[in-house]
Amino acid sequence: MKKIAIANLNALFSAIAGEEKLYLPISDSTGQTAFALWAEGAVPALEGNAVRSAKDSFFPQVENMMGFKVTGKQIELLETRDPAEDFAVFGVRACDARSFQILDRVFLAEPVDSYYAQRREHCTVITLACGKPAETCFCTAFGIDPAEPQGDITCWLSGDTLLWQANTEKGTALTQKLPMLEEAEANAADGEKAAIRAIADRLPFGKLDLSAFGQGKTQVLFNRPEWKTLSESCIGCGTCTFICPTCQCYDIQEFSNGKTVKRFRCWDSCMYSDFTKMSAGQPRPTQMERFRQRFLHKLVYFPDNNEGIFSCVGCGRCLRKCPIHMNIVKVAKTLGKEAQA
Repeated sequence: MKKIAIANLNALFSAIAGEEKLYLPISDSTGQTAFALWAEGAVPALEGNAVRSAKDSFFPQVENMMGFKVTGKQIELLETRDPAEDFAVFGVRACDARSFQILDRVFLAEPVDSYYAQRREHCTVITLACGKPAETCFCTAFGIDPAEPQGDITCWLSGDTLLWQANTEKGTALTQKLPMLEEAEANAADGEKAAIRAIADRLPFGKLDLSAFGQGKTQVLFNRPEWKTLSESCIGCGTCTFICPTCQCYDIQEFSNGKTVKRFRCWDSCMYSDFTKMSAGQPRPTQMERFRQRFLHKLVYFPDNNEGIFSCVGCGRCLRKCPIHMNIVKVAKTLGKEAQA
């Protein structure tokens, strides 16, 4: 276990940035927090979760994949991806750290997505325990411990000190390059862990009952009449999918300027009416069907194909940002009433 005074964090971040690019949560003038590239003088947001997760570090909202140059009948492939660079992401919470494991199951399964894999290989994830979990957080319902987030390095805020623990070879390698870190007692974070778990235990949705969901529940839930009522207020804006740390839907588009063609990938949403639209039409033509698809994928379809693991990490972003206050907790409570009875 290592430690450093919070007053000296700027020196720590400067040292990390001297080794590799560093991204961390920074608040803008409106108070919104997002992961951004660190620069001298940047003040990190050490409390609360970012509006969007660090998913962008591995799966950017928009990325150039390749280009093509056509000359007569000849096609030349143009490499457009950036050279691989080592980078670190500081301040990742426990929920988002778990989301990376879920994304790994999608993008690192055969055939491996080389764009995603390259970023994962070159990133050092530095997590930060949640000293003040929000009332909308419910990661504990999915077995996630906000007091001890998984990562290459785990950090805790303890009074005027940042505690630092390397967990992997990547984490140890980076730690050895940071001489400003001082030795700390091995159990220095125990008090902070206990305090965080006590708060998490009192969160209103922390014990959300998920017994009605999981593997093998498609037939039981698919035709439930509640889907119609639940989906009626949904406006299909896609906000929930764009702020979700585990959503992985994307579209691939091509743009031609008359000389070259650029192929790029961008996030998409299963809540949109043109999502997966084909020449034969839309496989889910109604908003109710699209609404049902989103939540059943999180709570049933993904567990069916991934040893029972849910595709939700309880970050609470959809509770905070949905403009009509419809979210996965309401869906789970409504459809789970029979299991709770």
